[in-house]
Amino acid sequence: RGVGRIEKVLIANRGEIACRVMRTAKKMGIRSVAVYSDADRHSMHVAMADEAYHIGPPPSQQSYLSMEKVLEVAKKSGSHAVHPGYGFLSENTEFAEACKQEGIIFIGPPSSAIRDMGIKSTSKHIMSAAGVPIIGGYHGDDQSNERLQAEAARIGYPVMIKAVRGGGGKGMRIARSDSDFLEQLESARREARKSFNDDVMLVEKFVEDPRHVEVQVFGDMHGNAVYLFERDCSVQRRHQKIIEEAPGPGISSEVRRKLGEAAVRAAKAVNYVGAGTVEFIMDAQHNFYFMEMNTRLQVEHPVTEMITGTDLVEWQLRVAAGERLPLLQDDIILRGHSFEARIYAEDPNNDFLPGAGPLLHLSTPPPDQDTRIETGVREDPFSPFGSSGGWRNNIKFNRNMRLQLGDKSKYQTCCEHSLPSSVQGIGEEVYHVTGEVEVEGGATFLHCSVNGVKSRPKLVMVDNTVHLFSTEGSSQVSVPVPKYLAGVSGSGAQGGAVAPMTGTIEKVLVKAGDKVTVGDPLMVMIAMKMEHTIRAPKSGVIKKVFFREGSQANRHAPLVELEEEGQDNGDGSSQ
Repeated sequence: RGVGRIEKVLIANRGEIACRVMRTAKKMGIRSVAVYSDADRHSMHVAMADEAYHIGPPPSQQSYLSMEKVLEVAKKSGSHAVHPGYGFLSENTEFAEACKQEGIIFIGPPSSAIRDMGIKSTSKHIMSAAGVPIIGGYHGDDQSNERLQAEAARIGYPVMIKAVRGGGGKGMRIARSDSDFLEQLESARREARKSFNDDVMLVEKFVEDPRHVEVQVFGDMHGNAVYLFERDCSVQRRHQKIIEEAPGPGISSEVRRKLGEAAVRAAKAVNYVGAGTVEFIMDAQHNFYFMEMNTRLQVEHPVTEMITGTDLVEWQLRVAAGERLPLLQDDIILRGHSFEARIYAEDPNNDFLPGAGPLLHLSTPPPDQDTRIETGVREDPFSPFGSSGGWRNNIKFNRNMRLQLGDKSKYQTCCEHSLPSSVQGIGEEVYHVTGEVEVEGGATFLHCSVNGVKSRPKLVMVDNTVHLFSTEGSSQVSVPVPKYLAGVSGSGAQGGAVAPMTGTIEKVLVKAGDKVTVGDPLMVMIAMKMEHTIRAPKSGVIKKVFFREGSQANRHAPLVELEEEGQDNGDGSSQ
């Protein structure tokens, strides 16, 4: 059982990628070991593993990012290898070295390759020497504001400001003119210090209307390296990929070959072993330039597996055990087309800003040979018929209920099991409604007829809200807040700024008494691993600042109280 001397592997990660690695490990007869923080005690990856070990409190710095704790579990569990997944310790040179020193196989490239490709300025020089096309920019040692701004002017705006140790869109900003260069530079530096403990920056030409095209490469310990074609990852949001597609649309076989060969030259230049991704930026004429190399498996690797009929995690395990690549270049055949869509936690009612919270409902298509679901989460088991909220199947009743659809209140006489009723909007027409609730395959559906038109939407009830999903779209109906509670609200900052989401206050830029104008930056928040600048909603004088740097703020918490200049303070004086 197992492969080579790998019979047990510790997955130093959580969520979807941990589950993904465990599935392949099980298929290969390799035992899997999970690590988990307090927050993940009941997570899917913990339940899937053969063994699981607690490694600390929820903050990742004290759990998943703790090299000492992870290695302690690896030794205690007798793991022969560590798979770092992506993120966390996957591109950490020190961790790769520490594994080696402990005699534990690190499932990834040599630490020298991680180091060389992890520093963008170094990687650019290596790529240029290897004949890989690179884009013009400044990657020098002089990090003064004056030098960086002068180089930006020489390159020509717009320019991209990037942390040399960047990744995942962190420490990256676009400056479109000389006037906003310094603000964007400082923002990128702050984020880089927070994310990588290094604020060295590079500046390069920003390609307008670019395509993000990346090539999957794989190397072994015997000097072999191959490419498994390209992925187009141009559809992004806040520098995070949303839709990934393989192969890249509209790319000719000649450009495809050139892309792949350039990526293999990049891998061989650093004696690469294992799975890696060489990222290129492509212009409208299909010229491409090296951006960076990710020295790990990526979230979007499944689209490559689907068009090549491979299991790249199996390749990782075999190569790490010293085996040769399962296929050489001429054996890798491209078949079909594949898309991956990432589902993000965002709040559509809050300008689609990142949001976090309990997963109340999850429904996916059934997986089959053409449909693949990669997830590390599941909902808490819930049934509307097991609740005490009055929802029961096949129980006849008739009652009046005040429901709210959006911001419009309606009265409804509610019923089930084909009993007639009506919904009447205030001053509007009457809707004749019949319906019954049905449970099928673990899901709940509402068989209903509205004015003679039948439909069968899926029904999910959470607290006092009914969510309806159909092919036409979705809607929700909620029981409105009673009038006696409607006026009760939190102590909001009257006319001030509130937190758009839960996060950490990274920087406070104002103090009581400061004058600000609309759009002035007030604070910088870190939330969902991204930096957000909170700006003044109106001009005025700062009356109070509610948070210090380093403190946590919940969503909708008042951050700053603002008052218009000259406004009465309530004690007879004014400012």
